[in-house]
Amino acid sequence: MTDEKTIRIDPVTRLEGHGSLTIKLGKDGKVRDVQFNVGSTRFFEEFLQGRPMEEAPRIAPRICGICPIPHHLASVKAVEAAWDVTPPPAAIKLRRLMIEAKQLSSHAIHFYALAAPDFVFGPFADPAVRNVAKVLEHLPDVTVQAIKLMQFGQELCKTIGAKAIHPTTAIPGGMLTALTEEERDYWIGQVPEMLENITKTVDLAKKVVTDYIDVVTKVAVTPTYYLGLVNDGALDIYDGKVRVMDPEGKIVADFEPKDYQQYYGEHVADHSFATHVYYKPAGYPDGVWRANTLARCNVADKMATPLAQEALVEMRELIGRPSHHTFAFHYARIVEMVQAAEWIKTLLEDPMIVSTDVKLADVEPKAGDGVGLVEAPRGTLLHHYTSDEEGILTDANLIVATNNNIAGIEKSLMVAAKQIFEEKAHESLNLPDPLVKL
Repeated sequence: MTDEKTIRIDPVTRLEGHGSLTIKLGKDGKVRDVQFNVGSTRFFEEFLQGRPMEEAPRIAPRICGICPIPHHLASVKAVEAAWDVTPPPAAIKLRRLMIEAKQLSSHAIHFYALAAPDFVFGPFADPAVRNVAKVLEHLPDVTVQAIKLMQFGQELCKTIGAKAIHPTTAIPGGMLTALTEEERDYWIGQVPEMLENITKTVDLAKKVVTDYIDVVTKVAVTPTYYLGLVNDGALDIYDGKVRVMDPEGKIVADFEPKDYQQYYGEHVADHSFATHVYYKPAGYPDGVWRANTLARCNVADKMATPLAQEALVEMRELIGRPSHHTFAFHYARIVEMVQAAEWIKTLLEDPMIVSTDVKLADVEPKAGDGVGLVEAPRGTLLHHYTSDEEGILTDANLIVATNNNIAGIEKSLMVAAKQIFEEKAHESLNLPDPLVKL
């Protein structure tokens, strides 16, 4: 007879991918272990090997149906780095517009479909009602603005990438197609409604955070290292240096993506196929870090756009810097949505966005080694490729958001599990009345 009780949640829902949760309790009711299990692998590093490297940006988006655009762009950046290729400035602006549109759409999906149901109906409401279908039923206006934001981002991605999912237009040396003036004018016309829906989303998010401040500031508060991309100190999702912050809030590293192996450590856990990536100089598990929205807002000195900066200042006044509050990832998601919206408007109004000079006339495959790094909505995404003299991809290393976050997820789950099973802390939380009473 075992002294342990095992609680198994399989599959974990509201997750972009496949995973399960295992909680092990001792006979005394104490939490012995918490595991986030990833029991599958996709073998894309092997799929890519042996192919002409210019094919990688068309294959890599299939890794993730939620984040195909970040994979597309990280991949093409890795090829360009290996072959010493610099695309025209107009191509970079188009890529930025595409990834910001994806950021907007993905964050809207996550906030409204994955996070909001818990706050709309209350975290202890019947799980059968805590879903986006019930939000649609009881708050149709909120659902409509969510759908419009998601649609705006996805359709803009389709305009630039030829497909809303698994884009094809970013190629080594630039972009296959330019944005026409007609397309630009159409999307500028859609911006006012998009900004109105962003404002409504910010208002809802502020209410959620304020109403549930006890949950935000007390549940699963987990100090870790943090990882994110910054450009001259400002939060960026396409280009810049990789920054690492320690749990006390000190910046301990600012490095070029090509130097990642000095800072990234990978731990192989027995219970998961997903490696645990951590801050190498600190070792494992001390150097466990988290990526994603809150991590980026922690490491950045500022936002890159004015309204987003105001939102960041307001967030920091409420929960500080660094914030170790797991539920504050939702707040940070809204801050990033504001920046994405501002970037989209700025880029669409830039005359260069309709330039036809979007690709180099000739790109010569060669032997090389390159790293491409962008921020996916869920965290930092890195592609590292090596090619031979004929431009054939001989080696690939992909470190995705899950790798960067999984050890931090387990750490925060351990904190939450101890609060629930050992301290019964959830019983003393000051919870507001839900937005919708069933």
